[in-house]
Amino acid sequence: MSYSKSLGSSLTNTKVRTPNFVTFSSGMCSVCTSNCIGTCEIGLSAIRGSEAIYPFATDVYQFASEKEYPLDFSQFNINGRVFGAMGCEENSEMATFPKVKTDFQFGIGRDVKLKAPIILPAMAKLNWKDYYAGAALAGVLVVIGEDVVAKDTGLKLENGKVVESPLLEEMVNAFKTYYHGYGDIILQANVDDENLGVLEYAITKLGVKSVELKFGQAAKGIQGMGRLKTIEEALKFQAMGYLIHPDPSDPQIAEDYRENRGNPFEKIGKLPMWSETILASRVEQLRKLGAEIICFKTGPYDAKDLIRILKIASAAKVDLVTFDGASGGTGNSPVKMMNEWGAPTVPLESMVYDILKHMDEKKYYLPQIAITGGFSMEDHVFKGLALGAPYIQLVGIGRAAMAAATVGKVVGDAIASGNIPKEYAGYGDSIESVFEGYKRLKKIYGDKTSAISPGAVGLYSYLERITTGVQQLMALNRKFSLAHISRNDIVALTEHAASVSGIKTYSEQLKTEILGGIL
Repeated sequence: MSYSKSLGSSLTNTKVRTPNFVTFSSGMCSVCTSNCIGTCEIGLSAIRGSEAIYPFATDVYQFASEKEYPLDFSQFNINGRVFGAMGCEENSEMATFPKVKTDFQFGIGRDVKLKAPIILPAMAKLNWKDYYAGAALAGVLVVIGEDVVAKDTGLKLENGKVVESPLLEEMVNAFKTYYHGYGDIILQANVDDENLGVLEYAITKLGVKSVELKFGQAAKGIQGMGRLKTIEEALKFQAMGYLIHPDPSDPQIAEDYRENRGNPFEKIGKLPMWSETILASRVEQLRKLGAEIICFKTGPYDAKDLIRILKIASAAKVDLVTFDGASGGTGNSPVKMMNEWGAPTVPLESMVYDILKHMDEKKYYLPQIAITGGFSMEDHVFKGLALGAPYIQLVGIGRAAMAAATVGKVVGDAIASGNIPKEYAGYGDSIESVFEGYKRLKKIYGDKTSAISPGAVGLYSYLERITTGVQQLMALNRKFSLAHISRNDIVALTEHAASVSGIKTYSEQLKTEILGGIL
C-alpha cells in the first residue's frame, strides 16, 4: 500500500480517470490512454505547468495534508481509573467533571489567564473577525499570522516602515472588544514583517503585548509564496522590499510582460537567517519596546534544528515555543510539500518531549510549549496534553476552530434571512434559541451580547464543547487539574505507537504493575 494519495486530489481539483485501478507507487491510473484530456495532476501540469504545484482556489479555501500517515492519535486510547482523586478532595460531591480545573497561566513575565490550555494558531483567511472575537469570548490564545500588512489597502509606510495599518488594527480590536480578563492575542512576524517594522508599530501604536517570531512555516517548510497577476502589483510589492521573481524592474522582463511572454511574477517570502546571537538580540529589543511575552513558532524540522531552537529559546528566556506537525492546515502551500514533508504530529511531539526531558535533567530553563497539527476534538486535545506531559502544556486548534467560526457565520446569516437550515430548525427560529452558547455569553456580557456575531458565538460554543469534553476525560482518570495529567493517562494500541512515543501498550502496562508487586 501507499500512504500517499493518488494523483487526483481535492487540493488541486484533480481526479484520476480510474480511481479503483491505481498504481500505488506512482499514483497514476493503472492504464494510461491516448485520448485522456488529463484530469489528474499530471494532466493539469501539462496544461498549467508549475502553477499546478499549488492548491486550487487559494483565495477562498484553507487546506491540510491528505496523506494517510502510519501513526496518529487514533493509535492511542485514553486510560481510566476508579480509585482516588488528584487535584480534588476525595469526596463524591466534589469529584465531578464540572469541578475539573482547565484554567491555565500563560507567560513568564506576564501571567495571562486562560480558561483552557488552547491556542488558536494563525489561520485567518476564511473568517478572521469571528476567529479573533471567538477566541476572546472563550478566553484562549489566538495568533494573528504573518504578512498581514501586504493585504492592507490602507497601509502607510514612511522610510520603508509601517506607520499605519488599519487592517492590523482592526484584527487586534476584534479580540480586544470582547476581552474579559482571559486569553490574549499574539502577533506573528516573518522576515518581511520584521524588515517593515510591523512588530515595532504594533507594540508602540496598537498596544500589542505578545509577539511571535516565525521559523518558516509548518505546512511549507519554507516561507510564503504567491503569484501576482500584474506587473503593477509586482512593482508595488518590490518597492515594499519583497522578493519578486522575475524582477519586474528589469526592462527586458517588463517588455516580456507587455508582449505576454515569460514567467509569471511570484512574491516570495524571505527565509529567516537566524542565529543565536541575532535571536537573543531581537528578543531583548522587543522587550525594551514593550513586548511582555515573546513566542517562537516552528515546524517539524530536522531534530538537530529542533534542539537548537529550544536551546535558543531557553537562553533567551522565551515564553512559548509552538511546534506545528505535518498534516496541519495552511492557507497556501505547495501540495507535495504539504503532504510529503516533515514529521507528523505524534512523532514530532514525541521528539520534542524527549528533547525537553533531557534539557530538564540538565537544568535548562524551559519555556512553555504548544503542539499543533491536525487537532480537532477533545480526545485529540487530551491525548496531546498527555503525550507531552509535563513539558507540553498547550494544544493548538487551527482549521477546526476556523471551521466552527465559519459555520456559525453561515448559519447565523441563514437565520437572519429566514432560511433556517432544516438541521437546526428544531432548536428555534432565532440566533438566541439556535445557538446554545448564546445564553452562556449573556452571563458574561449582559446587554452587549446582542452585538456579538454568530460566527464568534459558533467558535465560542465549539471551544466550550472541547473544554467540557477535556474535563470529562480528565475526570475519567481522576485528574481534577491540568498539572496532574501524565503520560500514563494514554495507552498505545500498537507496537509502532509505543516504540515512537515511549507510551506503554496495555500488555506492557500490566507487566509493569505485576512486576511492581501489585499482585
